[in-house]
Amino acid sequence: MNVTDVRVRKVDKEGKMKAVASITIDGEFVVHDIKIIEGEKGLFIAMPSRRTGEGEYRDIAHPINSETRDRLQALVLGAYEKALNDGTLE
Repeated sequence: MNVTDVRVRKVDKEGKMKAVASITIDGEFVVHDIKIIEGEKGLFIAMPSRRTGEGEYRDIAHPINSETRDRLQALVLGAYEKALNDGTLE
């Protein structure tokens, strides 16, 4: 899997969610609504999710192993930090 593009949009509301990202995989598949969240231990990503009938939230797209999650998080957070530093955060 090769992430060929990462786009980050700033969230206008105050709170823990700082931005939303979209990634393109192999130039052919896009995952939208990856949330960038400020937690107690720093920034992390939350994958797109939806609410179940029981009121729980379940990811609708996600990595299946921790190595892929770590790599994806590093790419998304790196793009977020770069956009903050460049002043290009949409």
